[in-house]
Amino acid sequence: MRRAGHGNGRTVKLRLVQLASFNTRGIPVTGSRLAQRYAAIGAVFEAGDADVVCAQEVFSYWHLRMLVRRMPSFRQVNYRRSGGGPAGGLVTFSRPAMTGARYTGFGMPPRAARLSGLERLRAGFKGALVTRLAESGLTVVNVHPLANRDGDWSPGGRFYPWHQAQLATLADVIRGIAGPVVVCGDFNVTGTSSLFAGFTAETGLSDVFEGRCPATFRAQYLPAGTPPSVIDFILAGPGVRAEAAMVLFAGLTEMPGGPGYVSDHLGLSARLRVTPP
Repeated sequence: MRRAGHGNGRTVKLRLVQLASFNTRGIPVTGSRLAQRYAAIGAVFEAGDADVVCAQEVFSYWHLRMLVRRMPSFRQVNYRRSGGGPAGGLVTFSRPAMTGARYTGFGMPPRAARLSGLERLRAGFKGALVTRLAESGLTVVNVHPLANRDGDWSPGGRFYPWHQAQLATLADVIRGIAGPVVVCGDFNVTGTSSLFAGFTAETGLSDVFEGRCPATFRAQYLPAGTPPSVIDFILAGPGVRAEAAMVLFAGLTEMPGGPGYVSDHLGLSARLRVTPP
């Protein structure tokens, strides 16, 4: 597990933790002003009040360097190394000290799964990054399951069995965590699906937005007539209570080449009160 960071010698016991979660890349690479968008994302987080930022789709070390360069106050940068970039595209940035980081992959779907070869390959790179805040004892789980490119979350959908398997693995990860926990990321599962309901019932996690979050995937990047869905979440476990929750990057962001969306997702943020173990 790659962990980079240094502190100033002081320790502050955090009882309130400001957490943000964001799918950072999105939008097809061609013509997407990727460098400008990453610079803007990093600048917003650096100027903001987040203690911890859970980023998804940080696919390469180039992506990672772009964010690290723009987020110098986030001295703790946790991820697992893989050949091309952070494993699962998952990176957790933190201002307070972090410890006990680990990554769990969701595994490769069986050949019998109704997925294309490319979809099976993508699924094999998905997983969960688990890190712990040293002073508050809060464990942060950053996740990104396989994308559902059909938009069909019904039990008959071809992605349903694999999402079910990935969420079962994630539930096992959560059961192995002692103390307060928060799980966040781009779940690629809609909040109205039986998959989501089953997962939250099994794990005892609760949505910090209490079901009132606006759609987190932008309608502009969906086929015409397709309604957008809430597929990004911050889920709090026992010992964690949300005092406030809000969306980030909801509108256009100013960039050198003109205003634009920095991702096809909205970001999420929550102020969490943690009961230390």
